[in-house]
Amino acid sequence: MKKDLGSASELFPQSVFIVGSYDEAGVPNAMNVAWGGACTRNEIAINIGDHKTTENILAKGAFTVAPADAAHVVEADYFGMATGRTVNKAEKSGLTFVPSAHVDAPVIEEFPLTMECIVRDVQDWGGEKRFIGEVVNTRVDEAILDEEGRVDFARMRPIVYDSTRRIYRVVGEEVGGAWDAGRALM
Repeated sequence: MKKDLGSASELFPQSVFIVGSYDEAGVPNAMNVAWGGACTRNEIAINIGDHKTTENILAKGAFTVAPADAAHVVEADYFGMATGRTVNKAEKSGLTFVPSAHVDAPVIEEFPLTMECIVRDVQDWGGEKRFIGEVVNTRVDEAILDEEGRVDFARMRPIVYDSTRRIYRVVGEEVGGAWDAGRALM
């Protein structure tokens, strides 16, 4: 039996993206963004309300996106709790923010994968902004690469947000091959 939940928008899983940006004075900031994802092979979309990060991205035309990993769940959660308008989250987190070589936004060294993005489009969505960023570079810690040089998410241990329980979960086990498991029905 199924039950109607109305317009509930609990989607599982939601990404835990740490979005890095600089303000006009060059002070780094980071924000935990759950509403986002790939929209083309080379573009990512993030939806953000009225935040310091929104102002920063509009001013600089660039941002970075680092999927959070299990090793940094405390910092990732903090980036979603505190506001960059009143505290320097970069300093408080104790993480290492360095300039991207490709865009005007910071890279957080401790996160194993970072996409460096240039803003290609900004859409207004009823008080929120949707930023479409072109990924111009992806910076990856070699420790999460497999023998063929591909990202191994089992090594990275990315986390997702379970909005129904308000908890973070680690992306889990392999359950089947993409474009392979379905062959059983072909």
